[in-house]
Amino acid sequence: MKFTIDWLNEYVDTTGFTPEELADHLTMLGLEVDAVTELFQELASIKTALVVSVASHPDADSLSLCQVAVGAETLQIVCGAPNVRAGLVTAIALPGTTLPGGVKIKKSKVRGIESFGMLCSERELGLSSAHSGIMELPADTPHGQSLLDALGLNDILVEVDLTPNRPDCASVIGIAREIAGIIGRPLTLPVDSVEVQQSTAAFSVDVESAILCPRYGARLISGITIGPSPWWLRKRLLSIGLRPINNVVDVTNLVMMEYGQPLHAFDFQKLADKKIVVRHPRKNELDFTTLDGLVRKLDEEMLVICDGAQPVAVAGIMGGMNSEVSDTTTTILLESACFDPISIRKSARKLNLSSEASYRFERGVDPGGCLLAMERAVRLLCEVAGGTAEPGGVDKYYGQKPFKTLTLRISRTSDLLGIPLDYETIEKALTSIAFRCKRKDADSLWVGAPSFRIDIEREIDLVEEVARLIGYNSIPTTLPTVRMSYPEQDRSRTIRAEIGTLLTGIGYFEAINYSFTSEKHLQWLGLTEEDPRCRLVRLVNPLSEEQSVMRTMLLPGLLENVQRNINFQKSSIKLFEIGKVFTPKGDNAQPLEKLRLIGVLSGNRFGESSPYHFKQQSVDFLDAKGAVEYLLHELRFMGTAASAPLSFSPADQERMEPFTDPLQFLAINGKGEQLGSVAKVLSGVLRKFGIKQDLFFFDLDLDALCKLEPAAKNFTSLPVFPAVNRDIALLVPEQVAAGALVDAVLQAEEPLIERCDIFDVYQGESLKAGYKSVALSVTYRSAKKTLTEKNVEKVHTKIVTMLGSTFEGTLRTG
Repeated sequence: MKFTIDWLNEYVDTTGFTPEELADHLTMLGLEVDAVTELFQELASIKTALVVSVASHPDADSLSLCQVAVGAETLQIVCGAPNVRAGLVTAIALPGTTLPGGVKIKKSKVRGIESFGMLCSERELGLSSAHSGIMELPADTPHGQSLLDALGLNDILVEVDLTPNRPDCASVIGIAREIAGIIGRPLTLPVDSVEVQQSTAAFSVDVESAILCPRYGARLISGITIGPSPWWLRKRLLSIGLRPINNVVDVTNLVMMEYGQPLHAFDFQKLADKKIVVRHPRKNELDFTTLDGLVRKLDEEMLVICDGAQPVAVAGIMGGMNSEVSDTTTTILLESACFDPISIRKSARKLNLSSEASYRFERGVDPGGCLLAMERAVRLLCEVAGGTAEPGGVDKYYGQKPFKTLTLRISRTSDLLGIPLDYETIEKALTSIAFRCKRKDADSLWVGAPSFRIDIEREIDLVEEVARLIGYNSIPTTLPTVRMSYPEQDRSRTIRAEIGTLLTGIGYFEAINYSFTSEKHLQWLGLTEEDPRCRLVRLVNPLSEEQSVMRTMLLPGLLENVQRNINFQKSSIKLFEIGKVFTPKGDNAQPLEKLRLIGVLSGNRFGESSPYHFKQQSVDFLDAKGAVEYLLHELRFMGTAASAPLSFSPADQERMEPFTDPLQFLAINGKGEQLGSVAKVLSGVLRKFGIKQDLFFFDLDLDALCKLEPAAKNFTSLPVFPAVNRDIALLVPEQVAAGALVDAVLQAEEPLIERCDIFDVYQGESLKAGYKSVALSVTYRSAKKTLTEKNVEKVHTKIVTMLGSTFEGTLRTG
C-alpha cells in the first residue's frame, strides 16, 4: 500500500510528526513500513521559466528562437513546440540536468543557433503521456523557482507491507484512521454518511448470485465531458505510481486508493437494454476481451457483469472493451460492489490477471463502505467532469450481517499485557479506531467492531488492538523466570544419540526404513502363528501390498537393505537401525510401541579398504559379538563397575530364533531377563531375501536397556609407578568359558590388579582329555609405590589358588 504524507494530511493532521516518526508508529501498529522516499527528486533541478519573446528560426520553419527568463537570467532557447508563445510560463531543463528518461541536457547548436537548455513537455518530465507541446503552467507562476515547489511536488511517499488480515488498511483513509488513533487526533472523512434513493427508471440491476455478490450499488451520471484530470488529481495518482488516463477513470482510481473500495465506470450508452445483470457466463460467452485488449478465456464458475445481451466486465477484476469509457462518452453508470473474496481469487488465478481491484476484493472489501465510496466518486465526477448525478440509484444489499458484539474483560486484558488497565483507557483506545464500547459490568465491556474490521473475531483480537494502541513500548520489559537447575535430559534420546555415534565410529551406517512392511517377511523368517510377532497391526489404506502391515521386527527391513546393496555391488555391509516395532493391543486401542536396536554385518571385515593393506577376511560371529561388547562397555552396561552388568550366555532351545544357526547364537542377559541376542542368520532364510552370503546380526531391546542404570563415571590420575605383568597358564575343564576366568580375576577385589587379558586358548592331544589350556596375562600396579617381587608374588599366588579352586583347574607345567 502506497500513500503520501500530503495525502494523509487531508484526513488527519500530522503536524509535529516527521515522516520517520509516522513510519515508526505504523510499524509498531503492525503495519510494517517498507520504505519512506522523497518524491520526484529527479526533477529537483528543473526550473520554471517565462517565455519573453518568440522569433522564427532563420534556418528552420518548424523551430522557434525564444528568449526565456529564468529568475534574473535570460537565456536563448531553440524550441520546436507548436504551443510556445510569449508570456507562457513553462518548465526548463538547464545544461547539466539529467531528465527522468536519462537524457542529459547540455548547451548545443541547433541549425547554427546556440540553445542554452530545453523547454520540457509533461512526458519528458515523466508527469504524463502528453507530448503535443511543452508544459503550460499557470500564468501567475513565478519564474526561476523549482518546479517541485511550483507544482507542490515536494512530498514523501510511504510504502506499507500489509498482512492479509488487514484489508481495511489497503486505503489512505484506513492508514489515516490508524495514525489518528495512535497520535490522538480526529479523523476527517470526505463523506460521513449517505443514503441512496431506491428508485430509478433509467436502468435496472439484477443479481443472480447473492452469495458471490452480497452488495451491488450503482448511480447514473449524465452530462460528462471526458478530458484530462485537474493537476491536483493527476498529482495524487502520479505520486503513488498510477498513470492518469482521463477524468472519469482517474476519479475511480483515486477513490479506490482513498477508501479501499474498487469502482468501475461503464459507458451507459453501450449497455444493452440499459440494465446490469450479475451472473455466471454462458457457454457462448467464454471468450471476453478485457480493457488491456487481450481475449480472456472465461469458465462457467467465474462471475461476470453483463448488460442485457453479453458480459461487459469480469466481476472484481477488470472491465471489458465493449463498455469502455471513451472520448465520446457523455453518460456513465458507476458501479460500487462487493464480491466474494474466494471467487475473485480463483478467477484472477485462472485468468492470470491481477489488478488493484482484485488485490482488494481477494482480501475482503467492506460491504458497508460501498455507498460512501460511490458518493465520494459521484461528487468528484460532478466536479471534475461537469456531470449531473441522477437523484435515484440502486443498492442491492443481500449480505448484510448483524452487528457483532464481543465481551472484553478488563482483568484478562491487564493480565495478558502485564500492565494495569481500566475501562476509560480501553474505551479511549478502541473508540479512536471506530470501535463502539459500552460498559457491561465492573470488569468487562461490550465492544462492537466496525464492519471493515473483518479480522476481529474473538476477545483476544480485542486485547491485541488495545496493545497496539496503547503502544507495545508502554508494556514494561520483564525477564522470564529461569530455574538454575539443569534441565532433565530424555535418557532414551541421549542413549540413542550415543549409540549412533559409537556404531558409526566403528564402520556402521545407519538405516531408516518405513514402519510398515510386508506380511510375507515373517513367513520367510519361519515364525509360527503362535509367535507374538505374527500378531499384526494392519493398515486400512496401505500404499501397496508390500507395505500393508506395521512392522513387529526390524530385521526384515535391514535384510532388504543388504540385498539392495549387494545388487549394486556393495557386498561389504555394516548397517544398524534404531526404530519402533508395533504390537496390537485391541480393536479400539493404539498399538504398543517398543524401541529396538538392530545391526547386521556381512561380507569383508575391512569393508572397502585397500587389499594391499588389509587381507580379505569375511566377518564372523565374533565380529557381531565384539560390536555389542564394545557398545555396551562404552555405554557402561558391561564390566565390573556396572550395577547390573549385562552378559552373554548360550540360549536354550525355547529362546532361540527359528531363523538363526543354533550353534552361533548368544543371548544378552541382564537383570534376569533376555534383553537381546547375537546370531547368524540361516542361509536358507537369506536366500528368500535374495542374499547369497553369510550374514550376522545383533538385536537389543532399547526400552529395557534405557531402564538400566549405567556404571558411574570414575576418573583417576594417570599412573606414576610401573606395572608388573604375570602370566597364568591354567588347565580347566573344556566346558569352562575362558571369559569366566577373566571375570573371576577382575572381581577378586584385589586393589593391585589393573587388568586381565586372555592371550591363548589351547586344546590338543598333549593335554588331558576333556581339558583345555587358558593363558591369562595379569597386570599389577600400585598407585602409591613401586611394587616389589614380594608384593606381586603374594597377590599372584592368591589369584592362582582362587582360579584353581573355583574352576577345578591346575597350573600347566609343560
